[in-house]
Amino acid sequence: MTAKTRLILYDTTLRDGQQTQGVQFSTPEKIRIARALDDLGIDYIEGGWPGANPTDSAFFDEAPKTRATLAAFGMTKRAGRSAANDEVLAGVLNAGTSAVCLVGKTHVFHVETALGITLSENLENIAKSVEHLVAEGREALFDAEHFFDGYKADPDYAVSCLKAALDNGAAWVVLCDTNGGTLPEEIGRIVGEVISAGIPGEKLGIHTHNDTETAVAGSLAAVEAGARQIQGTLNGLGERCGNANLTSLIPTLLLKEPWASAYETGITADALTHLTRTSRMLDDILNRVPHRQAPYVGGSAFAHKAGLHASAILKDPSTYEHVDPALVGNARIVPMSNQAGQSNLRRRLAEAGLDVPRDHPALPGILDDVKARESEGYSYDTAQASFELLARRALGQLPTFFEVERYRVTVERRKNAENRVVSLSEAVVVVRIGDEKMLSVSENTDEFGNDRGPVNALSKALAKDLGPYQKYIDDIRLVDFKVRITEGGTEAMTRVTIDYEDDAGRRWATVGVSPNIIDASFEALLEGITWKLARDGAPAS
Repeated sequence: MTAKTRLILYDTTLRDGQQTQGVQFSTPEKIRIARALDDLGIDYIEGGWPGANPTDSAFFDEAPKTRATLAAFGMTKRAGRSAANDEVLAGVLNAGTSAVCLVGKTHVFHVETALGITLSENLENIAKSVEHLVAEGREALFDAEHFFDGYKADPDYAVSCLKAALDNGAAWVVLCDTNGGTLPEEIGRIVGEVISAGIPGEKLGIHTHNDTETAVAGSLAAVEAGARQIQGTLNGLGERCGNANLTSLIPTLLLKEPWASAYETGITADALTHLTRTSRMLDDILNRVPHRQAPYVGGSAFAHKAGLHASAILKDPSTYEHVDPALVGNARIVPMSNQAGQSNLRRRLAEAGLDVPRDHPALPGILDDVKARESEGYSYDTAQASFELLARRALGQLPTFFEVERYRVTVERRKNAENRVVSLSEAVVVVRIGDEKMLSVSENTDEFGNDRGPVNALSKALAKDLGPYQKYIDDIRLVDFKVRITEGGTEAMTRVTIDYEDDAGRRWATVGVSPNIIDASFEALLEGITWKLARDGAPAS
């Protein structure tokens, strides 16, 4: 049996990923991400550029101990000074990492125009910088910036830059498609030519950007041509359109042929089952909604809406799934919608833990109810928890936990003592649990006294004191709130969908519909809490 070839995974989420517009990690966030990447089995974690900003510098001061090799990032020395007297090289060495990745120019145009130096001076900068790192006992990596464009303009010079790094002790030279415009077939061809020119594949890496939506394909093409290191980011973060998405690359390498049989990585099968949670952890840190259509880890990656598909999935999941979702920590979803049939319904009930016989008399009524309510503006396609509650009520399997007798929300807009216009939202909710009545009041302001809005006030009041049920709901977090007007005019119906998450990593969504946006929101909030109580086995009141 032929031994598998080892591929090295190099993550640059904390550096290149931080160049994403709107992304700025705090030091504790960078530490949390680094630990998650290490748990996943990444080989190299690039922590940032020491000295570029206070956060990156603080990260290296407080960096956790990792199995992965921690790398600092910088650039080659400037022309006209020695490597020992270059402040950038001094900064990356002071970070104390065992590996250092330096970026340098390999495109004639950029050397002569952007840097304004001679081609020989650039080669010297690369050579002396790498030599200095190695002399200081560091593993040196060289990121060949604009390599593919540079190779197309002057292949001999571009390759000479790689040789300058390797000849002076670089462990890796990485070909960067900096502008993201080189297509996979061309990447594969050029990587092959570079290897033929004397650059060893076992010292060659690939760093692609996603400007043509082919960064993952380009990385795979480079590996097929002989590259043995892949650089990328979690969830494809990165400048402009992002970098190669390791969240897509990793499961492809482990689960798809010919990659699975020919190559191995540091990611174990067990670690792969945590991929979805790791991906969503990053989105949670960034306070953004996970991309539902993301390959492997998206909420809709294994969703089967059409009745024909769901019927086939019941017989054999491989009919419409290219891998088992559990392998990447995801789950199959058979949404309920007005396209649904008996197959969707029974599958979804089974996933909710409801064992319902094929001939149960409630089944036709549940389908009719779903279709009727969707005609009123509801959407169960993306609100699985609300569908489950609808089905449980029809089957007589939903306990009564509490009853909301009334609620009130007020919003006041006025000038404060500083003559500044402010708003203040307040919510009052009266709940009955058994024979006990509870009243909760919530003023919804943040730590700076800014109003967070009436819906958030209502959410806080509803979850403030539910007596014996409080322990079940304390870990609920609202992660997304979407509003859609389903009919036009001043009497339009409003649909509100709310996504939730708990400490166990479970996510669920509910929907509410009303002409009144606050009432639609309250319906969705109420269902979100009720679903959590039902799923956690809370007793009836």
